[in-house]
Amino acid sequence: MKKTIITVVGNDTVGIIAKVCTYLAEQNVNILDITQTIVQGYFNMMMVTDTTACEKDNGALSRELSALGDEIGVVIRCQDEDIFNKMHRI
Repeated sequence: MKKTIITVVGNDTVGIIAKVCTYLAEQNVNILDITQTIVQGYFNMMMVTDTTACEKDNGALSRELSALGDEIGVVIRCQDEDIFNKMHRI
């Protein structure tokens, strides 16, 4: 399984989850785990996904998610699980 961590952060607006999840479904990305919170109007979502069936590499997926984030007014980051773990190891 090829796991990818996707984070979404920004001002809360209607449709953020729907737009991100629709894009992921279109790319054959399976959401394994998802958490989201809204704190004083700020939206924060983290997803653990399986990108095994996705035909795009993480670079292309990351660029397209970033562009989607620009469209809807949030910042979307996409990282391979191994890189995410190494960056957050203390």
